[in-house]
Amino acid sequence: MGWKTFSGIELNSSLLETIDSTIFDEIQAFGKPRICIGTDSQVKGSLVEFATVILFLRKGRGGFMYVNKELLSLKLNIRERMMKEVNKSIEIAYSLHEILQKYDIKPEIHVDINTSQNHKSNVALQDAMGYIKGMGYDFRAKPDAIASTNCANKVL
Repeated sequence: MGWKTFSGIELNSSLLETIDSTIFDEIQAFGKPRICIGTDSQVKGSLVEFATVILFLRKGRGGFMYVNKELLSLKLNIRERMMKEVNKSIEIAYSLHEILQKYDIKPEIHVDINTSQNHKSNVALQDAMGYIKGMGYDFRAKPDAIASTNCANKVL
């Protein structure tokens, strides 16, 4: 599946062209947006479905997102699956690097990993944080990771 709007409309141009023109339009209309990238996944039998979102937030004016879903035949433990989610988000952020730099926007990478040790996903917290911060991005985990925890989760 290719990139779509939340309402399911496929992008008319490449992701890079869409993001570039979207940022330009957003700055003209509302000022510089906050951009958050996050991925969530769900195991479905022998398959894992991943949803990655690029979330645009307008200060005090809501937001919108672009979505990409992917179904893979993988057998992963919880740590591997969490890190696969992180890697998908990092790949998107990295592919958008030049465009984001052009507009002086530093994206936030949101992970669907719980900060409480009482949850299974916590096993990947330190690895994810190190990877994301090491790549130079801002890191957000549950409950502050709205791109992955709220947005990507909604499209699975």
